[in-house]
Amino acid sequence: MVSRTTVCMASAPSDDDDLFDQFLSDHGHETEQVGWDRSYNKKKCPECGGLHDDDATNCSVCGWAPVP
Repeated sequence: MVSRTTVCMASAPSDDDDLFDQFLSDHGHETEQVGWDRSYNKKKCPECGGLHDDDATNCSVCGWAPVP
């Protein structure tokens, strides 16, 4: 048996996101908006773990940004 894992990075939202979220919901997966995590007094990127000041709007390490 061969198994492959594909790593997916966050991307900019698209019109297909709602359709994809609906598909996931219909098949038992939870979908929710993802925002910044916190680490002490810094914002922490949920994708790569990069730490940023509170005024950061996107991750300077991997490019992730929260969906408005």
